[in-house]
Amino acid sequence: MNEYTLPIVFGIAIGTLSRLFMLRTDYRQYPTYLHGKIIHVALGFIAAGLGTVAGPAIMEEEFTAITFLTLAASQFREVRNMERNTLTELDSYELVSRGKTYIEGIAIAFESRNYLVIFTSLVSTLAYLILNIWAGLIAAVIAVLISHKLMSGGKLKDIVEIEYMEPRFEGAGLYVDNIYIMNIGLPERQKEVLRYGMGFILKPKNMNARSTIANLGQRQAVLHDLSTALGVYRDSGTPALVPLAKRDLDDGRVGVFVLPQERDIERAITVIGDVPTLENAIRMPSEKKSNEGSGAL
Repeated sequence: MNEYTLPIVFGIAIGTLSRLFMLRTDYRQYPTYLHGKIIHVALGFIAAGLGTVAGPAIMEEEFTAITFLTLAASQFREVRNMERNTLTELDSYELVSRGKTYIEGIAIAFESRNYLVIFTSLVSTLAYLILNIWAGLIAAVIAVLISHKLMSGGKLKDIVEIEYMEPRFEGAGLYVDNIYIMNIGLPERQKEVLRYGMGFILKPKNMNARSTIANLGQRQAVLHDLSTALGVYRDSGTPALVPLAKRDLDDGRVGVFVLPQERDIERAITVIGDVPTLENAIRMPSEKKSNEGSGAL
């Protein structure tokens, strides 16, 4: 053992634990348990090792050794590709798909969390080397808290008001409030829709939210999470039972129609509110005026 052995072991342990802290399987069941988690824990261990050895390299003034972090960036970019390809393949077998925008958001999140592990390990190891183990532990706690803050993005309840609305028919047209959803002509299907269907109105709180929920990927994420949490009353080859989200072109509200197996209004509202605001769906038209004349790209 040398003077760097314990700090390196400490940094790798902190980094791996931080990745475990950021790795959660919720009602969406992704990453899967157990093998899907093993992959990401292993990658987190590798990221922790890369971040940790950068500390001793800095202390020994071996600055060229830090260039291996650029190799890590290219390798972890493959993590994004892996997640994207895997979820895209699986999406075709979902009764209610995630959609490409949601998949891209998940893939970016998995890549970025490895960088947060590198940051946590690097900061913790440097604090240990410069001061002592207690400083390393304090730095580790602060870094984990920062990582937790950075990994938790916005939620839909922050930008919309959610209201339950019973679906209804006007002739063959299915409506949620005054928003037209689709045309269903068969009386048997209409009875099923009225029996199992639930409708929700998403009212944007501002102009930015109005543009964000207009994104098709954001709407598909709502339908997928609702169907995952509450089940879905449909099978392949039943297009009349497909959950849909349609937009009111006048005021920007979105009408959501789903057919869950569990009709729980309060839980459904909670699930919709917890749907992540997808980074690729966020639009900020209110920023246009502030950027005019600034020459910003």
